[in-house]
Amino acid sequence: MTLKINDPAPLFTLPGDGNQDIALKDYRGRNVVLYFYPKDSTPGCTTEAKDFSALKDSFSAANTVIIGLSKDSIKRHDAFIEKQGLTIRLASDEQGDVLESYGVWVLKKLYGREYMGIERATFLINSQGIIKEIWHKVKVKGHAEAVLTAAKAL
Repeated sequence: MTLKINDPAPLFTLPGDGNQDIALKDYRGRNVVLYFYPKDSTPGCTTEAKDFSALKDSFSAANTVIIGLSKDSIKRHDAFIEKQGLTIRLASDEQGDVLESYGVWVLKKLYGREYMGIERATFLINSQGIIKEIWHKVKVKGHAEAVLTAAKAL
């Protein structure tokens, strides 16, 4: 199933950084940037997480929270947050159920080899839980700023 703009965002509760669960329903009344990324501590993922962290106050001013999601364990997330000084929440979907429900667990190709992996994608969800913007195959440079602009327009 492919999610589209104006679809309800699939609900989830996942383990989060600091051993605190992250439940999408707990953010009703606020906008949510839900971004999916392949792996903690890799160059693109580190840049993306740092860019979102740097803009956290601006997102907060736009009534928006940021949640990063990958298959990495909570232990890896906590180490990533500490090492990089991140200020955003990170959720762990080790089983991949949420990745599947958002359609970002996809067939990828690298050097002729095919494998399943996480598509770098971002969903902007409004305060009523409706998807208002989707970015697929995200290029990291300038992405956090583009998402902030969209969040301010909600």
